[in-house]
Amino acid sequence: MNYVKQDFAIAEFKDCGPNTWGSPMPSWLEKHAPRRFDELAVSKEVRRALTTVSLSGSPPHMLITGPAGVGKTAAWRLVARQVLGPGWKSTAHVLQARDLVGTAGAMQKFEDFLRPSGRKSRDTLAGRTSLEAFDRSMWETSETDDPPPAGMELAPPEKGVTPVSRLIVIEDADHLGPKRQPYLRRMMESESATSRFIFTARAPSRIMDALRSRSKHVRIASVEPERIESILKQVSAKEMVEPAPGILGDIIHVSGGNLRKALFTLELLTRTGQIEDRSSVHKLVAASTLQGGRLMVEMALRGRIIEWRWETEYGRKKKILSGAMAELDRLMGELSLDKDDVVSQLHRVITSGRLMLPPELQGELLNYLAECDARLGRSSYPRIQFERFLHQVSEAGLRHGMVMA
Repeated sequence: MNYVKQDFAIAEFKDCGPNTWGSPMPSWLEKHAPRRFDELAVSKEVRRALTTVSLSGSPPHMLITGPAGVGKTAAWRLVARQVLGPGWKSTAHVLQARDLVGTAGAMQKFEDFLRPSGRKSRDTLAGRTSLEAFDRSMWETSETDDPPPAGMELAPPEKGVTPVSRLIVIEDADHLGPKRQPYLRRMMESESATSRFIFTARAPSRIMDALRSRSKHVRIASVEPERIESILKQVSAKEMVEPAPGILGDIIHVSGGNLRKALFTLELLTRTGQIEDRSSVHKLVAASTLQGGRLMVEMALRGRIIEWRWETEYGRKKKILSGAMAELDRLMGELSLDKDDVVSQLHRVITSGRLMLPPELQGELLNYLAECDARLGRSSYPRIQFERFLHQVSEAGLRHGMVMA
């Protein structure tokens, strides 16, 4: 399960050199991945922390947190390259905790990852050493192909000192749940003399205190718009691409600080020949959010317009809006759709046939949407008008027997 994630979240590119990851047709996320700590699109404090930890003779366990697409994966990969040396891919073991959620035999898969020889065996992944940690010269590489991220390789260990020879990376560790986290705590305490754990997470409050207290916490903030713009311009120049005027600003706007999303969008528009059409960003967002509009209508038809759930954030319970109104807020907030975009989405959802609505109900919903569209032209508060529309959809769902008790 080594080295499986492919979404390199990116850097402030200076001159990253040629691609070395071995893919026959690498994505731009891969091709322009950072090679050095000073290329990461993070704050100076974060760069300094990552460099200091990586050059330490005995680095701590790490917890790297931040929103999606800000560079958590890129950060731990650079740490792994610096700590483990040129052959880091063979001794950096990665588990995607999100893949365990809702799957059969999740605990067994988790234990198989940490105990490759079986549950009853004393051999654990954390307890294994590696010859490569003592003799890094066994790997043939060049500074051009795979440079040390800190600018220098670690010095050979002193006689009698056992270096860190293995990294166990749990990505999206906030999805581990309460049953699997204590398992990791015990292993960190008793069997990690030659190994270190690195956790990445978006919601650190979901990680138990015992793991957080044993790890160096590095927080990465959303990438500033100016930095995203600089990166997109540099990548465009390297790829000899000339985006239409204003299109980079649109990409930055819909990305919301997610550098990975911004770079992926730029590449997608380029590969599909739409980079010279500014309206292509709107079309792409509209196509990718059709599912959100369908979910909003489905929940409204079942009477689930305003619902609440409790989540733990920084050790405190917080009331979170859910239901159809939460999906509306996501479309207008996170995905930056304006009122006309939302109306267009709802019209496509109602007329697409995917909801398999009876003709009579479909006609009613289209009438309600037309009334909503007319009210939007006279109102300064689109959210109120959409809420009224959703209540009308709910009443229609009740009349047609679609509300679930």
